[in-house]
Amino acid sequence: MFNLNDSMQYYLYPYPTDMRKSFYTLSGIVTNNMRRNVQNGEVFIFINRSCTGMKILHLECGGLVIYQMKLESGTFKLPVFDEKSHTFKTSWKELMLMVRGLNKKKNTRKKRWEKPDISKDIITFKS
Repeated sequence: MFNLNDSMQYYLYPYPTDMRKSFYTLSGIVTNNMRRNVQNGEVFIFINRSCTGMKILHLECGGLVIYQMKLESGTFKLPVFDEKSHTFKTSWKELMLMVRGLNKKKNTRKKRWEKPDISKDIITFKS
């Protein structure tokens, strides 16, 4: 069963990541660049250069799992990083705000794709 919740520790990689990378390469980034152990059960978040794609790497009971999100419109709002840091500790709440496009300081919402309401586009024909 796939499972992410607020009791886990979340780490955001502060540099753009190629979204073509998969399990072994992302695990290498965690070990070598973030200086963390992927087998500790922590959750690792990677964002692409344009801030429109996100991958989340996590170790479940059966093995590594990658969650992926690609935005149709809008971008992810990233926190401000310390230049000397190799990783940024974040939380479940901040991850959910980032995914939903919410800014807790300004109380605004970033643009996201929404399913169009097709009921407005229905044309009725008279015979």
